[in-house]
Amino acid sequence: MKERATKTRSTWRLAGFLLVLGVALGAHAEPPSSNLPGRKPDTSEPWGAFLGRAAHEAIGRQYRVQHPTHAVFLDTVNLSTIVEEGRLGDPERLSKFARRLRPDITDTRALVLFEIKPDNEDGRKEGRAQAGRYLAALNAAVEPHKQLSGGTGFDGSLFIEFENGGALWQLSWRTPEPGVTLYRWSYRRKQPNASWKERAAQKEEALPREEIEQRGGWVEQALRAAYERGDWPSGFQGQVYLPVDCR
Repeated sequence: MKERATKTRSTWRLAGFLLVLGVALGAHAEPPSSNLPGRKPDTSEPWGAFLGRAAHEAIGRQYRVQHPTHAVFLDTVNLSTIVEEGRLGDPERLSKFARRLRPDITDTRALVLFEIKPDNEDGRKEGRAQAGRYLAALNAAVEPHKQLSGGTGFDGSLFIEFENGGALWQLSWRTPEPGVTLYRWSYRRKQPNASWKERAAQKEEALPREEIEQRGGWVEQALRAAYERGDWPSGFQGQVYLPVDCR
């Protein structure tokens, strides 16, 4: 009896240790987060997700700028709405799950679709798989003469200059295969008395973490202001150079 009680206590101690260890490991497994300037003070969104969202919005807006007469749906619109408002077919043919899917860019005039992902091998694979799923779901619901395919030939870049002569960030994107658009952020160091085009010609570098934490919070708001020709976000003292400025 005494031996059984000893074993029971040992089992509970081991379980407690494993629980604490699991919590500790789980805490370290969380993605890095940051409280960036220009954002809500209580946010803890990982910077990668934050800059990814900014890239998605800018690239989607740029596609619309380049195709002003097309019906272009971005990632806030689901397949059911795309099929109905794009006059592609009957949205009732979509499964209940497929109706809620939201491709990154769908052009119902050109009948093409793009999925936007980070420019790495995992991003490319994920983009290919997602674009394929969206196309399969859409093409099962649209009219035979309105079948969609993966879009091609969509590439570009833009620059964000901080502090009128400070650091220069670049967002660039390419479409290496149908339906998959890959983006990446890069950085040019501060160079006094040099124009932004002179600094853009410098060798690009990966964005340092401290640079992201210092200036990243303005990116999404500054890009939105540039495309909408609105006011710059509070505290932002730079300039945005859209693709039309980079020619």
